[in-house]
Amino acid sequence: VQLQASGGGLVHSGGSLRLSCAASGSIGCINGMGWYRQAPGKQRELVVWITSGGSTNYADSVKGRFTIAGDTAKNTMYLQMNSLRPEDTAVYYCKHQACGYINSWGQGTLVTVSS
Repeated sequence: VQLQASGGGLVHSGGSLRLSCAASGSIGCINGMGWYRQAPGKQRELVVWITSGGSTNYADSVKGRFTIAGDTAKNTMYLQMNSLRPEDTAVYYCKHQACGYINSWGQGTLVTVSS
């Protein structure tokens, strides 16, 4: 599976962005998909994960502000980010996990939130 992330950019605090992650290749059986982020000098962390059954797991820091969604017809996953804060500044990565726990990562898209 190949993943192409897009939609990052520069936004003021309180603003919104929508990230996209387009999947291609042999998608087949899937365990789940999600978004991670890595801020400068920090480890990569989970933002949100959605299972094939539709269960979601959001990081506490983004609950109520970020929403994951998908368009199966377009094989695209989205992350709607509202009420952005400077601490949301990071490179955002999408991840796909196929059955058998085979992981694929997108290339990352930079989100910068100015105060």
